[in-house]
Amino acid sequence: MENFLLYFKLGWHHIISIDAFDHQLFLLALTASFTLRDFRKIVLLVTAFTVGHCLTLALAATGTIQLSSYWIEILIPTTIGLMAVTNFSFISANTRRQNLSYLLASLFGLVHGLGFANVLKNLLGREQSLFVPLFGFNIGIELGQIAVIFGLLVLQTLMIRILKITSGHWAAFASGLALAGSVWMVYSRI
Repeated sequence: MENFLLYFKLGWHHIISIDAFDHQLFLLALTASFTLRDFRKIVLLVTAFTVGHCLTLALAATGTIQLSSYWIEILIPTTIGLMAVTNFSFISANTRRQNLSYLLASLFGLVHGLGFANVLKNLLGREQSLFVPLFGFNIGIELGQIAVIFGLLVLQTLMIRILKITSGHWAAFASGLALAGSVWMVYSRI
């Protein structure tokens, strides 16, 4: 249980901390065109991320797959930008893009899982089983993401009610912010 809690806390902080800017930008882009009423749908979307993240994290931590960290660090903000750009096309079409969002959330999870694998390998040391660390870490990530998306949706609701902006304007603003952040991240990593 102690190991589970250690990795759970690590997963939680991996999402909540200031160093989790990439995760937070992705969650901003992911939630931009949804509302608090769509909370369950968004929880399923972040679960798609977590599944992808867990899969590649396990494969990379065991040495089954390996990619250059340089390319992974470029791909992470690229997936954020991709999510933000797709939001703009769906804002103008005034439709939901839930199926595409599942795909993009899973893709981001797959890419980001590769990015964290080296850190996890160093933390694991000589532990026999990956199950408890991976399970604890990914549960921490999942609950951290749910906390962030809930906060973002509450902020969105307040902005719409207090400032009387439309949900479309919020989606454009949030997507633009996520896109700008992703471009800056790609530029700074190149």
